[in-house]
Amino acid sequence: MSTNSQMLTGKSALITGASSGVGACAAHVFAREGASVVLMARREERLAAVAEDVRRAGGRAEYVVGDVASSSDMARAVKTAVECFGGLDVAFNNAGVGAHQTPLHLTGEDEYDEIMDTNVRGVWNGLSHQVRAMLRGGGGAVVNNSSVAGLVATPVSAAFIAAKHAVIGLTRAAAAEYGAQGIRINAIAPGIAGSEVVQEWFSRHPEAEKLLHRSTPQPRTPEPQEVAEAAAWLCSDRASFVTGVVLPVDGGFTVL
Repeated sequence: MSTNSQMLTGKSALITGASSGVGACAAHVFAREGASVVLMARREERLAAVAEDVRRAGGRAEYVVGDVASSSDMARAVKTAVECFGGLDVAFNNAGVGAHQTPLHLTGEDEYDEIMDTNVRGVWNGLSHQVRAMLRGGGGAVVNNSSVAGLVATPVSAAFIAAKHAVIGLTRAAAAEYGAQGIRINAIAPGIAGSEVVQEWFSRHPEAEKLLHRSTPQPRTPEPQEVAEAAAWLCSDRASFVTGVVLPVDGGFTVL
């Protein structure tokens, strides 16, 4: 891999939700930019395949099978980064679950719990264990994956919108708390990134993609790699004075 313009050379990185979509692309982007990556997700077969692909391309990769909603699983992933790569410098809390377009009054407790446990508790667990490791290492950078649904009420379930707003709240609070200790914490807010979750949602609501395109200045569905590139930049020293921001990666959807 070329080393001429690598943003993450020498960094140890943890990426959650790395078995597919944006997370899998982030594994390749972060490794291309010089990071040694620890990949975390629930699906071992896919996760192992992504890690092997990164290695074949010349990168360094390990993986941990786990659920971000489990504090002990997250602790194990952070420990793997520290033991395998000497510490934890950057983290991309990407894991999340989507939601059906279910009216609030018809949303069951199980659906609500799943959305909150993965999208909010998962980020909370990530920050908790990642910040501890970064404090020991003298600093670092974290990017949390929110959504345009964390900025505006998009046509998805109220629980999902609430969860993604909460991710932004956690990001801003943690950025304020740890900035003076050398830890930068930011969020990205993707629009209709071409992930598994989004494509499955579009398959159930085929009219939605065209409607969203009509509402977006750049009227297309982005590639997952385009979202991963934004996360990599925020994790890099090129964004050294950027913290507490929410960066929309939405083709201008939130401009209108």
